[in-house]
Amino acid sequence: MHNSSAHTQQWIELNQILVKDEGKIILNIPHTKIHFDQMTALVGPNGAGKTTLLKLLHGLIEPDSGTIHFSNPALRKALVLHHTAMIKASARTNLALVQDSDPSISNQDIEQALKHAGLAHLADSPAQKLSAGERQKLCLVRALLQSPNLVLLDEPTANLDPNTTEQVEAMMRQYQQDGIELLFSSHQLAQVRRLAEQVIFIAEGQIQEIAKTDEFFSNPKTLAAQRFLSQELIQA
Repeated sequence: MHNSSAHTQQWIELNQILVKDEGKIILNIPHTKIHFDQMTALVGPNGAGKTTLLKLLHGLIEPDSGTIHFSNPALRKALVLHHTAMIKASARTNLALVQDSDPSISNQDIEQALKHAGLAHLADSPAQKLSAGERQKLCLVRALLQSPNLVLLDEPTANLDPNTTEQVEAMMRQYQQDGIELLFSSHQLAQVRRLAEQVIFIAEGQIQEIAKTDEFFSNPKTLAAQRFLSQELIQA
């Protein structure tokens, strides 16, 4: 399991990024530099490109054009998507899939991860029969087993009840305490305020603002962010 005594000054720089899907531009980022020395939330309207950006930063997809530079080329990244497929097997077997890519992960590590997630009593249960919250916690500790420097989370508490949301948020805070940098997308603005120190606002495939959380909510700089916040806060 990853353990670091202090955060590192990691950054990712994007230059002239274009990501298209069937000719439609999904991301258009001329230039931005994202620092990961604090918990960061990615917010924006539905369809803004949040999930695509997370996949791009992880390396799951490649840009159609442009370059991505990392402060640390050996940066270890883990991605937990909102809908993560489970194979038809036990929770333990699903967790142990990480051993295929990293044989140094021991069976003892797997058992410790199950305990860490509070899922030891469900280790032999079919993963498909776990609740949404239990599956999400399984995905979070599976990411942790990969010893990442940066974890990317796509709507980590979507469709979870308040109690499970609190448990998942506690795991996210623990990531941070362990020195793992965290970037998560969320449509829950109250959650963003609770957890994030920095906000990236994306709209229409473009990163419009990067700001401290308090500044973003109290004084958004762009008209798009002002409209987004006014609409979201009215609906909340």
